[in-house]
Amino acid sequence: MSTTDIRSTQRPDWDQELADIADFVCNTSIDSELAFETAHYCLMDTLACGFQALDFPACTKLLGPVVAGATLSGGARVPGTSYELEPVMAAFNIGTMNRWLDFNDTWLAAEWGHPSDNLGGILAVADYLSRQNRATGEDPLTMHDVLTAMIKAHEIQGVLALENSYNRAGLDHVLLVRVASAAVVTRMLGGDREQVLNALSHAWIDGGALRTYRHAPNTGSRKSWAAGDATSRAVRLAFIAMTGEMGYPSALSAKTWGFYDVLFKGRPFGFQRGYGSYVMENVLFKISFPAEFHSQTCVEASMALHEQVRDRIDDIEKVVIETQEAGVRIIDKTGPLNNPADRDHCIQYMAAVPLIFGRLTAADYEDDVASDPRIDVLRDKMEVRENEQFTKDYFDTDKRYIGNALQIFFTDGTSTERVEVNVPIGHRERREEGIPILKQKFADSLSPRLKDKQWVELDALCADRDKLAATDVDDFMALLVV
Repeated sequence: MSTTDIRSTQRPDWDQELADIADFVCNTSIDSELAFETAHYCLMDTLACGFQALDFPACTKLLGPVVAGATLSGGARVPGTSYELEPVMAAFNIGTMNRWLDFNDTWLAAEWGHPSDNLGGILAVADYLSRQNRATGEDPLTMHDVLTAMIKAHEIQGVLALENSYNRAGLDHVLLVRVASAAVVTRMLGGDREQVLNALSHAWIDGGALRTYRHAPNTGSRKSWAAGDATSRAVRLAFIAMTGEMGYPSALSAKTWGFYDVLFKGRPFGFQRGYGSYVMENVLFKISFPAEFHSQTCVEASMALHEQVRDRIDDIEKVVIETQEAGVRIIDKTGPLNNPADRDHCIQYMAAVPLIFGRLTAADYEDDVASDPRIDVLRDKMEVRENEQFTKDYFDTDKRYIGNALQIFFTDGTSTERVEVNVPIGHRERREEGIPILKQKFADSLSPRLKDKQWVELDALCADRDKLAATDVDDFMALLVV
């Protein structure tokens, strides 16, 4: 609980939670080979997600400058486009692209989220700084700097999520993107410990977006640009902090007016570990299906049953889905689904499509597929239940499983076998199996949009981890523009 005397004007010490993040960002070196290897693949995967999103007008209509003509020659570039923007809007563009299809990496704990959302701010600021430095004869940043910032942003967002459920307080997880991006971007801009602390305090004082745009009956496309908005806001706060603007030491703990009392039901955050490189090392890649992560293994089970049921869809009496408690709470939906954002957060829809068609792609959430009457008929026959063991394994720090099971019962009294999948291909336990698929996702997403010479050079660069890490950021970004 907050302990600061509300009547006292004595300036308090910095909240320890803020100090720990600032010390990590400013003073901790990352020496984990696994973290850097994973960050390398995370960069490729996130770019693939962003390039795929460019096929969807609902996303591209939000890209570009905030008003026509508000571009910045020599500014931050937006991959897959010709836009050059000031870094705040560039962060929104990149973050929105990367998150649009719900296909980028995922972290699941008491809170969930997508730590690569922070790449919007990191990549925009890195490109902007590198181009500015080169213009003044200074050294640009390298991709090693980008990967380091990614690891630290992943860690901040993920550690804050391990023991603290923001969604149970009605808050959306993108507030953690704002916090993590604000910390690492301020440091990238040259901020010292005090400036990082100042930016962090503003990030928390901003409060949190309501989760209503992720849940029935209001589910909508804001959930696809909310992270872009959060990382963009973080960049703005970082630039404000760099002017010397003051911060607020007890932004979390101030009695009555702080984050804990106003938005977190008076509870301080809990922590099970300090900051290092644990989150990047254990992050989950969403490789196979553009679907909310709690459903990934359900979709895989559905795909496994497709051949057995595709010619018997009309004979299905009941489909039983077993999932984790979080899956029941977030994506168990009945009734009409009003838009693609509604459908990609409905476990019944994400099970029905692969059972019927043997696939689940981003296009399968669009109206032309969703209008197939078989989907809703099948959804109505589904029962979603919590499997307590799945929930237990979900929270086990040594497992972090995301189990689902599926079984189909027919009107003639027969049934399929019960198919259980505990970890998706993107899980650390299946990383070796998943990396070739991730690489193919990268190639399939980027190569069609780039010139042949561009793609050949980029592909070769991403195949050599050491060479990529040593590459100047502005040279890397030049390979991504069209």
